[in-house]
Amino acid sequence: MLELVLKWLCIFLFVACASAHAAPAEDDMTSLLADKGLLSKLEQVSQTVTHRASDLVITAMGFLGVPYRRGGSSIETGFDCSGFVRAMYEQTVGLLLPRRANEQAAATEAIDRKDLQPGDLVFFNTMKRAFSHVGIYVGEGKFIHSPKPGAQVRVEDMGHSYWQRRFNGARRVLGLSRAEPQQPQP
Repeated sequence: MLELVLKWLCIFLFVACASAHAAPAEDDMTSLLADKGLLSKLEQVSQTVTHRASDLVITAMGFLGVPYRRGGSSIETGFDCSGFVRAMYEQTVGLLLPRRANEQAAATEAIDRKDLQPGDLVFFNTMKRAFSHVGIYVGEGKFIHSPKPGAQVRVEDMGHSYWQRRFNGARRVLGLSRAEPQQPQP
């Protein structure tokens, strides 16, 4: 299990470093932002966001094997799906998300599946109602979650037919947005 955690840690650190060091295109706007000292501030914000998302995933991986418990929201009691997500965001990012999966979906920003990045939330219909299950996207088409009674926190592949059929959508928690910097308004 430790090997799996270390493998994921290496992947996330590589992704974080690669995205943090992407070179901006040289144009008039880039020059203006650099002259005003804004470019370095934007890069700092980007690095902070990347580190927070990576920290979130790394923290979540540290809870692999914790048992499922309906209504659970701590390592002592075990976790249900939304309790797990809520605890990870509170511990790592300092954000307190709503308690239930459907409330977490309502409180976050919808994104396209193709835009998923580590730390985003993925939702599934596992109880014949939308947004009845939630997990944290970890990259490479995989997510970590607390699945069901008798199971433990684990990583699953979203490409598995069970999860593909039940996928409800991807969401991004505000404050961890990785959108391209907006152009300043004149």
